[in-house]
This record gives sequence, structure tokens and C-alpha cells, in this order.
Amino acid sequence: MTKSGLIEKVAERVPHISKKDTEVVVNTIFDAMTEALRQGSRIEIRGFGSFQVKIREAREGRNPKTGDEVHIPAKRTPFFKVGKELKEMVDRSTPPPAAGESETAA
Repeated sequence: MTKSGLIEKVAERVPHISKKDTEVVVNTIFDAMTEALRQGSRIEIRGFGSFQVKIREAREGRNPKTGDEVHIPAKRTPFFKVGKELKEMVDRSTPPPAAGESETAA
């Protein structure tokens, strides 16, 4: 699902709000989440999961093409941990047909 697909779904579920206003709401939510992570806060959405920032320490790596050592600086990266309820819902869903199989094949 893309961001525009999410906006479409929300607009369908809340028909009394225009699609443009729905887009503003979705963007506001994402902006607030981004800002919270930027400030180092943890975001927890019950039944869905949690987002937090993890720090990757500086390290020495290798350029795979030349084999030369390269310094990789420390960085902060967002990390998502799936919630128990979401994990269970996904596990209970029926898997899509494998590539090359038709949906009517039994």
C-alpha cells in the first residue's frame, strides 16, 4: 500500500471529509511521527507496533570492489517492532497464491 492508497482508504471510510482534508490528516500524522523519532521519542501504537530510533555505532567496513577499508560513521536509524495483535492477524490471514498459480487452482 502506498501513501496515496492509504489516503484513498481513509477517504472511503470517512465520506464527510474531503480527500484533500484526508491528505492533510495523513500527512500531519506522518509528520508528527517523524518529528517524534527525530527527537528520540518512542512511538507505540497499541495492537500495531512500536517505532524507536536505534543507534548504529561507527565501524570499519570494506569496499567490496577494491577491498579497501572504509570508515562507516555512527548513525541513527528508525526501527519498527511489530505488535502481538498485528502479528497474529497477519498469521491468521490466508496466504496469496504462489507466483504462477491461478487463484482457482485447488
